[in-house]
Amino acid sequence: MVDTLYTEHHFFYRHPEKNKIFATPLFVAFLLVESADIIFAVDSVPAVLAITHDPFIAITSNIMAILGLRALFFVLAGILQKFYYLKHGVSLLLLFVGFKLIVSEWYKIPTLFSLSFIIIVLIVSIILSIMKNKSEISKL
Repeated sequence: MVDTLYTEHHFFYRHPEKNKIFATPLFVAFLLVESADIIFAVDSVPAVLAITHDPFIAITSNIMAILGLRALFFVLAGILQKFYYLKHGVSLLLLFVGFKLIVSEWYKIPTLFSLSFIIIVLIVSIILSIMKNKSEISKL
């Protein structure tokens, strides 16, 4: 028989017979989601440092990553099928960031160029995806 005491919307519950406090599956899910947010924020540090070395910008961007990018992830996951070339554009951006990190010891790529490159790659990948969707619709 399933113990239904932990199915309420609580992180913990007290077992009436054992008089002990137990964590619920909701608490475990909460820990997993929040740890994924922290890992994602730490993972984004090299990308931030590829754009700027200003500590204020690096710290605040990681705070924003923790606070808001989970919601943005679900939005992007929902529209990823519509934007076919977005995956390729993001891959190109990751290659650019890696290249920029490698050459940063010898040459500093200007911030304006980096931001322009990012914006152009995202816009081009979205436009190409929209054109692909329109051509597929016209074939129907």
